[in-house]
Amino acid sequence: MSTSSEIFQFEKDFAGALYCIPMAVRRKLDLCGVKVSLKQWNRFALEEREQMVAQNCETAGEIDDYGRYVMNVIEQRTAEPAQLLERDNGAEWNGTSSVPQRVVDYSIERDVAPPTPAQWAKLSPLQRFAIFKLTRPGHSNENFVPAMREFGLIQ
Repeated sequence: MSTSSEIFQFEKDFAGALYCIPMAVRRKLDLCGVKVSLKQWNRFALEEREQMVAQNCETAGEIDDYGRYVMNVIEQRTAEPAQLLERDNGAEWNGTSSVPQRVVDYSIERDVAPPTPAQWAKLSPLQRFAIFKLTRPGHSNENFVPAMREFGLIQ
């Protein structure tokens, strides 16, 4: 089972060295409602990026702590205030009873079978987040099919 600090195989090329923000961190940022641009991310020390991957961000207290840590790093490294967003509680992607319609539609547009409800339910929260995030409108989302393959949803 995936953990919330995992870096997926499909993102190893660009996230393995932490030059780009891995899905594990993107999920945590969404949960705590702090926006980090790629430009800001690349100004963080490697140790700070590694901390953002490793730090727990599941309970309400951990989510608050994570947000404070990230805001502090942003202010220290960029001399800019952190930009806050509405927190994402995972309502769209965290449910296991049905596959989000956006994922179904996006799969069909890409000529791949959408995950079945049983497959969706077996995914970890981070895997569901990644698949959902990779269906965002207006993005190329080149890693959608590799992620679906990695998670065993397609051959």
